[in-house]
This record gives sequence, structure tokens and C-alpha cells, in this order.
Amino acid sequence: MKKSLGYRETPTCRNVFALLAAAWLVAVAWVPRAFAQDGPGLRAGFSASPDQFYFGGHYVTKPIWDRLRFQPNVEAGFGDDRTVVAIGMEFGYWMKVGPDWQAYVSGGPAMNIFGSSGKGGDDVGPGLTVGIGLRRRGGLFFEMKVGAFDSPDFKLAVGYTFE
Repeated sequence: MKKSLGYRETPTCRNVFALLAAAWLVAVAWVPRAFAQDGPGLRAGFSASPDQFYFGGHYVTKPIWDRLRFQPNVEAGFGDDRTVVAIGMEFGYWMKVGPDWQAYVSGGPAMNIFGSSGKGGDDVGPGLTVGIGLRRRGGLFFEMKVGAFDSPDFKLAVGYTFE
């Protein structure tokens, strides 16, 4: 915290985000070799409640048990007079549905950081997401999620996982 003329500044959303992003990167780097990452990727889409456009990144690990994969992600949403940064620790169960397609069911906890230019200021809240996705061989995927607690109510995304 910074002290200036007797006024103590509270941590901002950016400080909290930087700390959480660093912790997320350390957690991803700490994954044992047996759980080597299958690939990083990028995603973009829109959410409802709050109504936002968002983009972000993710990692998809090799299966950690049977067809269960760890899929951590970070997304930043803009619009509806606020900024939301969501850090998700999701797991996905993958199923082959065709020669070139895989489907997955995912879910997990999230940390949501809210920034507002209006009243209310910055806030941090817990979340939970559950979703389904469809991925084509080569990395292109489509995903739909619903959220609870402080997570957006609905998200629809398209993305690409690099292999």
C-alpha cells in the first residue's frame, strides 16, 4: 500500500489481478511432467449478465485420469460499464464423437475480479462454471458455459488450442 499525504491507497483491481495471474502461471508451471500440457490456446466470445465481449487464454493438459483433463483459463471481459477478469480452474471430461471431433463437459471454480468506472469500485468474488464444448482436430473449438455465484450467467466462445 502506498502512503501519500496521510492517505493510504487500497489495493486496486490491477494489483489483485497481477497477483492472481502470477499465482495462476506458477500453478500451471508446477504441473508435473506426467501431466504435461497438451497445448495453450486463445478464446473469445460474449457473455450475458454482465453483457460483455471477452477474450482470454487457456491450457489443456493431457489426461490426468482416464479422459479427465485440467483446463485452467484466464478471461477478460469488457462492456456493461465494467471490466471482469475471470480466472477459472476447470476440469473437462473428453469424449470422441467422430473421426475429427471431440466433445467435452467441463466445470470448476473461478475467481472473478470486477472493476467499475462508476460507483462500487473494484470487487473480487467466487464463481462456478459448468459447460460443454466441441473441438475439431487441429485445435478449433466452440464452447458454452453457464455460471453461478459471481460468474457471468452465460458465455459463448470460439477458440483455438495450439498443439
